Amino acid sequence: MFAVFHKRDFSLLWLAQLISTAGSSLTDLAAGIWVYRETGSALAVGLTLMATAVPSLVVGLLAGVYVDRHDRKKIMIITALIQSVVVAFLAVAVQLDSIVGLYLFILLNAGVKQFFDPAYESLIPEMATDEELTAANAFLSIASFGSTAIGFAGAGLLASTVGLTWAFILDAGSFVICALLVALMGHYPMPAPDDEASVEVIFANLKSGMVTLFGTPIIRSLFFVGAFMFVAFGLWNVLLLPFSITVLHATEFEYGLQEGLTSVGFVVGSLLMARFSKLLPEPAWIVVSLVGMGIMGLGYATATSVPIAILFVTMSGLLQPPSSVSRTVLLQRNTPREMRGRVFSAFYVMRDVIFLIGMAGAGLADVIDIRVLIVFASVLLFVSAGFTLVAPGLGFRTWGAAAARMRGAEAAPSLELSPTRAATLADFDRLAGHLGVFARLAPAQRSAFLDGASIRDVAAGTRIVEHGDVATTAWFILDGATTAGIPDEGGYRGLSTMRAGDFFGEIGALTGSTRTADVVADEESTLLEVRADALRATLVVPEIQKLVLSTLNARLTRTESADLPRLAGVPQAELRDLRTPRPVAEAAPAAETGDSTDW
Repeated sequence: MFAVFHKRDFSLLWLAQLISTAGSSLTDLAAGIWVYRETGSALAVGLTLMATAVPSLVVGLLAGVYVDRHDRKKIMIITALIQSVVVAFLAVAVQLDSIVGLYLFILLNAGVKQFFDPAYESLIPEMATDEELTAANAFLSIASFGSTAIGFAGAGLLASTVGLTWAFILDAGSFVICALLVALMGHYPMPAPDDEASVEVIFANLKSGMVTLFGTPIIRSLFFVGAFMFVAFGLWNVLLLPFSITVLHATEFEYGLQEGLTSVGFVVGSLLMARFSKLLPEPAWIVVSLVGMGIMGLGYATATSVPIAILFVTMSGLLQPPSSVSRTVLLQRNTPREMRGRVFSAFYVMRDVIFLIGMAGAGLADVIDIRVLIVFASVLLFVSAGFTLVAPGLGFRTWGAAAARMRGAEAAPSLELSPTRAATLADFDRLAGHLGVFARLAPAQRSAFLDGASIRDVAAGTRIVEHGDVATTAWFILDGATTAGIPDEGGYRGLSTMRAGDFFGEIGALTGSTRTADVVADEESTLLEVRADALRATLVVPEIQKLVLSTLNARLTRTESADLPRLAGVPQAELRDLRTPRPVAEAAPAAETGDSTDW
């Protein structure tokens, strides 16, 4: 489960997130403690947390568009440095006893963070193979949330010793270190946008992100499942502090210890998830997690002593990773690469809106028994678990369905029986709508790409590709979804879902080797089948070359079947040529319009 750490960039990203999150947790808890000291109001504490969510309503969606159009690594570096400066000003606000100033700088810091988060989430699938993705997200969850054990315990200690100002100073330094570590990572450039960032283009990008979010059944289901859960978390996050101090009469240090041990539980839960995630499908883990946290929440609401309350909260932290890690993995697997910034940002904005509802509801603790509100939050988790069991793409009927389709594909309709026709330029436009880099091909290149290409309308359950077959073509998904898997001891491993805009079969098409995996249609799908030489010809465009060869390399690593002797029949000069970028002047003939730069 630690194999992903063999990748230098992932190790750097993990360490950067660990350090910066530990610093951020210092700030989060220190701000809450300071506000509660000054006001004694649960509502005021709720406003402090709400200030971290409000900016997503203003800049969240726009940040996603920006992330999809620019270098995600550079975005992370710049935002980390800006956050360092902003957090330093939080220390100034505390020194001046300015609650308004504190709120303003929290708002600004959260606004900048809206650019960091989708860039960070979008890079994870670039570093980890599909089989490593769950472990990668589990370990990054430790860095993102587990490190709060250090920060929360540190904030409680600083509050009772040298003062809360040092929490903000240390956090500012952590962002500088984060930026330096990210700078040491490799490059993951995005294709240059084909159009200027006009108001019309921005709104078109926003629309496409929302369409993907609500038009993809499994992503839509994840959002609705999360709706109940995020309201519960919004209530829970605000109520922990006043419940501990007012009801249980805990000290500020005991509260910090409670938060720290919750994070320790989260670390243990994440490690268990990295090790045992394959025992259950992701939706099943979500159900187990939500039911478990609901039970622990009810126990916490009835606790009468600090040690018992800490035990329940620690167990709740232990049970949270299965849902958070599984949700993230499902989002990453089912979102096209070029759409990740917009989809993740749209998801986060919706999440933060619901968080705000929960946080605002926590203000009722000033007039309603806090225990009643915590019970209500726990019941919402049970509701979320129940919805998961029946939600499209997540319900129990889908558990293991992909593997079952793979096993039953031999009895399904043959691919040869699928309706087929010659591909047209209209079909190419559909492809370019999903994969914008192909729009860079000149008209003559588009025609050559479509020469001999065909469109197949494939029924659900059809086996499209079988491992070991001779490969002469590659496939692009124009509509629908497919699953790829590698036969393994009577079952399948490495199951991954591909949707519109994804492609497969490129390994065999470009190397001349046999197919490395089985691919089955999950639902009725429309596929574009192209000749190997036609796909190879498109690699003269650097952006297409990077997209295709990076995907090929990741899949060879994942299948562990990069059988080099099978490539012996391929001329070595051609293999070298495959990965040698062309100068722009030699990349391809100019477009027929005479404009040599429009592609």
